[in-house]
Amino acid sequence: MAEVFAWLTDWPALWHSLLWPLSRLLLGLAFGLLVANVLEALNWTRGLARLAAPLARAAHMPPVAGAAFALAFVSPASANALLSERRDAGGLSSGELMLANLFNSLPAYLVHTPAIFLLTWPVLGFPAVIYVGLTLLAAVARTGFTVLLGRALLPAPGADAALPAPKQEPQGKTGPTGALEKAWRRFRRRLPRLVAFTVPVYILMYALQRLGAFAALEAWLAGHMDWLAFLKPQAVGVIVLHFAAELGAALGAAGSLLEAGGLSARDVVLALLVGNILSTPVRAIRHQFPAYAGFFRPAEALRLILANQGLRAASMALMTWGYYLCTRT
Repeated sequence: MAEVFAWLTDWPALWHSLLWPLSRLLLGLAFGLLVANVLEALNWTRGLARLAAPLARAAHMPPVAGAAFALAFVSPASANALLSERRDAGGLSSGELMLANLFNSLPAYLVHTPAIFLLTWPVLGFPAVIYVGLTLLAAVARTGFTVLLGRALLPAPGADAALPAPKQEPQGKTGPTGALEKAWRRFRRRLPRLVAFTVPVYILMYALQRLGAFAALEAWLAGHMDWLAFLKPQAVGVIVLHFAAELGAALGAAGSLLEAGGLSARDVVLALLVGNILSTPVRAIRHQFPAYAGFFRPAEALRLILANQGLRAASMALMTWGYYLCTRT
């Protein structure tokens, strides 16, 4: 209890560790929601849907999935907001929502690829190309698998399939001005719900982190790595750093070992791939759940995250196994 009181009274630390990150998250989610509403109101989602229409049709997905796919190249949050709007309007079933969210694996990853490459290249050099290339190939595989899954599970759309009509809004001005006013009305209606779900979930994740729940889970995972005997001991150290800190710490250790000759380029790539598989799910629950809960019901948000992370782990494990086999001497 005393520790909790100390957190609440340490305003500088509380601002930097909780209030400011939460404010940035809310601003990002609100912006994504506003963009999605503007695109809907101006009817631009149809144009976005046409960009990804061939791939969406191949996956037997509704046009809104293609629109979200195209939008995810610019803003994954806006893509989730668009899917949420259609889900609430009855334009997507639970299965279609799940597949549409998985469908966005490639564009959502591409948004972060430049930052990941610019972080890894100065430290690792050419091994960074291999690592980023394999993670990108895993994202392509996830989207490709989702296309096949959609073809197997969803009925083929009709030739005249189109985005379902949005909910009727009160009559007002027409043209761009009226559309923007309609988008603003929708935004104001959805914003309280977004804040009401995101804030408590984020605070819960923060409290669990401060209480050591995530650190304990990461320590438990780090202590059960006997199955990594195929890696050098130094490589296991890089993986442990992936748990204990962010990617930067693992990269620093990997770069140092690579420079000193303790690890080969192959060892470094394998260590980073395995560390990515094991550490990302914990961080996804910690960081993504508050964002998803702002757009989807908490149980639905958790299902989407678990499905995303399960498919991501499977695709990354496949890339790691393939790279291990191809480079084994």
